Amino acid sequence: MQLSADLAAVVLTVKLAGLTTVLLLFIGTPIAWWLARTRSRLKSVIGAIVTLPLVLPPAVLGFYLLVLLGPQGPIGELTQSLGLGLLPFTFPGLVVASVIYSMPFVVQPLHQSFVAMGNQPLEAAATLRASPLDAFFTVALPLARPGFITAAVLGFAHTVGEFGVVLMIGGNIPGKTQVLSMAIYNHVEAMEYSDAHWLAGGMLCFSFLVLLLLYNRGWNRLQ
Repeated sequence: MQLSADLAAVVLTVKLAGLTTVLLLFIGTPIAWWLARTRSRLKSVIGAIVTLPLVLPPAVLGFYLLVLLGPQGPIGELTQSLGLGLLPFTFPGLVVASVIYSMPFVVQPLHQSFVAMGNQPLEAAATLRASPLDAFFTVALPLARPGFITAAVLGFAHTVGEFGVVLMIGGNIPGKTQVLSMAIYNHVEAMEYSDAHWLAGGMLCFSFLVLLLLYNRGWNRLQ
């Protein structure tokens, strides 16, 4: 019974991290591109907003998301008026919170890749009469491939390890919003340290492999 509950938490966590990573790549790419290319005065403001989850305590972020998504919040009122119900304590609510929480871990690697690319490749594409959209898809995206890989790995890994935000938004509903970090918390609270060791050890190995992959990629690029 407990094994099936832990397995369900693992499956839900992988599902959440995978969906969050895909959404972040679609949302974060235009944001990172705009930050890398714009000269707008709003650049620093938008950059600070995107990076805010890095320094904001997860419980604080989760609290304000709960207020916004709740029945009295503007987003909550909108979802209710559209017949979608409320997002807190649901899987879609976890996805929304995870996208916001992991945003900087995807946008920053993409932004750095776009900045490192410089203007020369795009200017060369323009001399060949490529439109800005063509140059973006045929030149910018292939050149930024390492940044996309790093962004995907970091976004996935960060979502797997989140706790405070999912606790505030998703609660701890088995089979519905109970992710891996919450399952570990439950085991520790029940003094089931053996079960907690298995899950925590798996996360430790996963985190180490992610860092090893990123460091190896960075080292190989320097060779």
